[in-house]
Amino acid sequence: MRAAILAAPGEIRVEDVAVPEPAAGEVRVRIEGCGVCASNLEPWGGNPWTQYPGEPGGLGHEGWGIVEAVGAGVAGLVTGDRVAALSYRSFAESDIASAEMVVKLPESLAGKPFPGEPLGCAFNIFRRSDIRPGDTVAIVGIGFLGAVLTRLASEAGARVIAISRRAESLDLARHYGAAETIVMDDHYRIIEQVQALTNGKGCERVIECVGKQWPLDLAGELVGFGGRLVIAGYHQDGPRQVSMQMWNWKGIDVINAHERDPAVQRRGVEEAVDAIANGRLDPTPLYSHTYPLEQLGEALDATRDKPEGFVKALVLL
Repeated sequence: MRAAILAAPGEIRVEDVAVPEPAAGEVRVRIEGCGVCASNLEPWGGNPWTQYPGEPGGLGHEGWGIVEAVGAGVAGLVTGDRVAALSYRSFAESDIASAEMVVKLPESLAGKPFPGEPLGCAFNIFRRSDIRPGDTVAIVGIGFLGAVLTRLASEAGARVIAISRRAESLDLARHYGAAETIVMDDHYRIIEQVQALTNGKGCERVIECVGKQWPLDLAGELVGFGGRLVIAGYHQDGPRQVSMQMWNWKGIDVINAHERDPAVQRRGVEEAVDAIANGRLDPTPLYSHTYPLEQLGEALDATRDKPEGFVKALVLL
């Protein structure tokens, strides 16, 4: 099978490798496509803790496709089932997943892309946010994750203030239900605008979706007394400093919303499947760019550089 290998920083090779065989409790999925995650960018750029070359298919953890082989002891899955897979080598024509970490896709989603991992991540973050009707929720950073959370929060009865750098991202936020939008360009002006929109109280919930120092600083400033700061951005490029004095003074809850319990990860994907199949969420506008496997490097560059209209890249096989 063909598989992409991260050979060195900034270098992808597509090679022919052996097709993996599922062990007991596993399935092999013929990959239809895999989303590109912002967490791929640190290894792509050459961080000091990544080993090169990587595994065949490595970095790919947002795959979906068709079950093509079933290991011993697997119940409830058969060849031909279309699934979203929580697996880790999906930049390849096939990948192995634990049978407990694949979710069947209903016929109503036939032919539609379904990067289950980031969709499930959004639903798990939403649950951890504990958003209630009438809350004012600021979402800092409107990309794929921020847009889905905008939809979920507005659907829950919250007033969403979307904050992002690009005008097209704010247009996307309005499409998904944001009541207010603010350009993310001036720290103190943003704080003043949010204070004005909340009569000086700040927000009951603030979700930071960028994974950088300044957005984290800004998000902490926007939370009101007794509110909740939800860290959804993936801060993988080094330590962060926080204003613990301010957090203490406000008495806020701080939630790191990345789930590592496999059962919780799967639950998020199941909730996403249900919401999309029932029409509560349409992620189609978020799949802005598609690439073949041989252009994975270009997909990674686009994820980093965000050309006009970019939200999320999918690699289709």
